[in-house]
Amino acid sequence: MRATVMYGAGDVRIEHVPDASIDAPTDAVVRVTGAAICGSDLWPYGSKPADSAPQRMGHEFIGVVEDLGSAITTLQRGDLVISPFLWQDNTCDYCRRGLTSSCRHGGGYGHANDGGQGEAVRVPQAAGTLVKLNVAPDSSLMPSLLTLTDVFCTGHHAAVCGHVGNGSTVAVVGDGAVGLSAVLAARRLGAERIILIGRHTVRTDVGREFGATDVVTERGSEATALVRDLTGGNGVDAVLECVGHADALETAFGAVRDGGYVSRVGVPQYTEGPIGMDMIARNLTLTGGVAPARAYLEQLLPDVLDGTIEPGKVFDRTVDLAGVPAGYQAMADRQALKVAVTP
Repeated sequence: MRATVMYGAGDVRIEHVPDASIDAPTDAVVRVTGAAICGSDLWPYGSKPADSAPQRMGHEFIGVVEDLGSAITTLQRGDLVISPFLWQDNTCDYCRRGLTSSCRHGGGYGHANDGGQGEAVRVPQAAGTLVKLNVAPDSSLMPSLLTLTDVFCTGHHAAVCGHVGNGSTVAVVGDGAVGLSAVLAARRLGAERIILIGRHTVRTDVGREFGATDVVTERGSEATALVRDLTGGNGVDAVLECVGHADALETAFGAVRDGGYVSRVGVPQYTEGPIGMDMIARNLTLTGGVAPARAYLEQLLPDVLDGTIEPGKVFDRTVDLAGVPAGYQAMADRQALKVAVTP
């Protein structure tokens, strides 16, 4: 079968690899019908050493079950299924607490395993991971359903960890797909004012459509000052940091009110931050992390299926499998917000 393999920074290839197959009774093989390139895929795309091991890519996908291990009784061949970006048994103590991202028997796609940017994927712990979709594979809902594999669940996680609710004031740092998803998630949870900090008009226009009440195009201390001006000098109840850079974290701490929450879901590209005495003195909470997407699927699915939310609007380009390398370059060059893949 064909799959995406990354060899080094800027070096993404479509190659023939061994067919996905059942290795354990708890596995399923899923033929991919829709996938995506994630913003987190751009970090190795920009920095992976050329002498490191080749890496299979992709962790966002929807597909049709083609084969099942003997232990799987909840799925059938031919089922259309959605997979969160991590696999999990959905029965261990962490999964029962809703922290499926810490499953004791879980793991991630790509690296030495099949990746979602290919023709098929072996899914470990399939019974706990895959969720059946009762829609047609060519449904107009597919782009929005695809965001539930990762990006919208990640934005939702930022809002949940930030205690966003009815009447909240929120700032979102970053106008990428996760940041825009965080805007939509905050609106869904009842936020009254949502300030999007981003510089790209095409993207911030989507943010306004998703529910942003204000857009701040400045960075750093200027962005912090404007957020405080917009909130009467107080700062916001929660800042959702969706970038992963140290300066974005500093902006978040500057924009949040005393006693507020800084919720970060951007993959951190730093090892130190402003978490000293000032944070303690202001009673700030630093929270967030890897989204337990599987735990959120059932509660978010209904709003996608009935059209209450349309997070699929973050996709602005679609490529076939051969076009994946160009899709990576388009996202890295900010010519595309998020790229969908149709194998």
